Amino acid sequence: MRLINKVALVTGSAQGIGKAIAELFVKEGATVIFSDINDDKGRRSCHDINIKRQQWSESKPAEYIHLDVSNESDWQKAEQYIQQNYQGLDIVVNNAGITGFLETTGAHDPEYLEMASWHKVHQVNLDGVALGCKAAIALMKNRPTDKNSKSSIINISSRSGMVGIPLAAAYASSKAGVRNHSKSVALYCAQNGYDIRCNSIHPAAIYTPMWDAMLGEGNEREEAIKAISKDIPLGYMGEAMDVAYAALYLASDESRYVTGTELTIDGGILAGSTAAPNSEN
Repeated sequence: MRLINKVALVTGSAQGIGKAIAELFVKEGATVIFSDINDDKGRRSCHDINIKRQQWSESKPAEYIHLDVSNESDWQKAEQYIQQNYQGLDIVVNNAGITGFLETTGAHDPEYLEMASWHKVHQVNLDGVALGCKAAIALMKNRPTDKNSKSSIINISSRSGMVGIPLAAAYASSKAGVRNHSKSVALYCAQNGYDIRCNSIHPAAIYTPMWDAMLGEGNEREEAIKAISKDIPLGYMGEAMDVAYAALYLASDESRYVTGTELTIDGGILAGSTAAPNSEN
């Protein structure tokens, strides 16, 4: 029960990493607000976790709200709703993001990039985080805390925000922006005396639905996973829950002295020469 009595908002929580984070937070005692643009899948995920919640904790039931993170008016509606119903937030996880491969027409390499696709990826991945941090500060800065407890903003960046990705330039650029903006938010909150911390998480090679467009089906998928795993020092792809446990640490009071930093969850990729991607991965 590391998040008992805390209220959290997790964006992009219908599936993948966001869903795993929301589920773990509920299990650890938090009251969680799920949000996504896929309302059917988001509500189903929230419903399933509420059933499990009855076995795990005494926290209030989780609920779902529609939230397009790239839309400022959606954030304003969410902020108003959360203030009225929860009197603020203790935790915000800005997780929602896209690669652009499925959501845009492309291309995404530096030479032939399509500007509309470039803007779409940045609107979701970077603008969405900036708007999420803005709303989080408004919902957190007057939250009553003690010296051992600070509100926490957790921004999900990527290993791609630390190295170049030749065929996904927009994605890499947007995630690098998330990394840097997290530091700006951390310093701004500290300078203004707000009891708010902000950090970023950088996953890599985490097996989630985001990989579906790149892995193929059947034997092709299995071979692709094997090829990727060869370049990971630990020898296998990670799971969404590996990232969720990192988020749990940054959300909990155990990390009360941690702000403006990044936590890489990549099986050791960035520790060695395989950090630089080639056209095959």
